[in-house]
Amino acid sequence: MSRIGRSPIEVPAGVDIKLAADNHITVKGPKGTLERTLHPNITIKVEGNVINVLRPDDEKENRSLHGLTRTLVANMVEGVTKGFTKTLEINGVGYRAVKQGKQLVMNLGYSHQVFVDEIPGITIDVPAPNQVVINGIDKQLVGQFAADVRKKRPPEPYLGKGIKYTTEIIRRKEGKTGAK
Repeated sequence: MSRIGRSPIEVPAGVDIKLAADNHITVKGPKGTLERTLHPNITIKVEGNVINVLRPDDEKENRSLHGLTRTLVANMVEGVTKGFTKTLEINGVGYRAVKQGKQLVMNLGYSHQVFVDEIPGITIDVPAPNQVVINGIDKQLVGQFAADVRKKRPPEPYLGKGIKYTTEIIRRKEGKTGAK
């Protein structure tokens, strides 16, 4: 049995969970509301302040869906209570970011400025010119938006310039002169 799938999900106070037909789950909390339709093979039971995720049998597909479904529901509960954050760091001479209204404006060494619009469900903060913080309640949306911002100028291995996650480690390479 899946170790992740069989562990129960604790529901904190202030979080409301509704199950509808077709495994449609709605999680409402202090930070907002998330909805998702889950796979029909998996059963979700809400008992008091605990959610259990059950599977019908040990077929390969159901085993893989068991842990996935439990993690998706746990991320929804965590998102509406705490939220998710990704922090990006901008490295390079003259590279910087500024927030203008609902837009992130970045100078990344191109001949033009790069503009990224804030999307619904995501908030962008720029506490320093070389730091961008992305917040939201949907873990997938926060991660995808951070990846899209990072894609504007990925870090390069020779000088270390570019946009990287603060937890990311860039393996540096020596240039041509290091081969002698």
